[in-house]
Amino acid sequence: MANVLLIESDKILAVNASKALKKSGHKVIWQVDPQLALDSADTKLPDVIILDLILANRGGVEFMYEFRSYPDWQAVPIIIFSSLSPEELRGVLNGFNHLNISAYHYKSSTSLAQLSESVNRATHAISV
Repeated sequence: MANVLLIESDKILAVNASKALKKSGHKVIWQVDPQLALDSADTKLPDVIILDLILANRGGVEFMYEFRSYPDWQAVPIIIFSSLSPEELRGVLNGFNHLNISAYHYKSSTSLAQLSESVNRATHAISV
């Protein structure tokens, strides 16, 4: 079981993803605002983060750089779950290698079961 911090601005998607992750045995904290997500991580360090790149107030990339600026948070895997297609991000994702992104999922072609499996893999990689 993992403590998952889900940062997603779409309420319906967040509720459905939370249900799927909880059904897989994970605990989920959902945040819309990236600053509140940082505050939440400071209170209870998540085992994994699921992050949309398009957020209100601050983008997901900015969130990742700020999150990774804290030494204690370097190893927390980040799973990107975005409506930006791989074609739109061509070349950009390779530049994020130093940010410990464990998976990238395009929302339009990813099931919630696949997202749950990425969480399982990311948390298993940490415990090994």
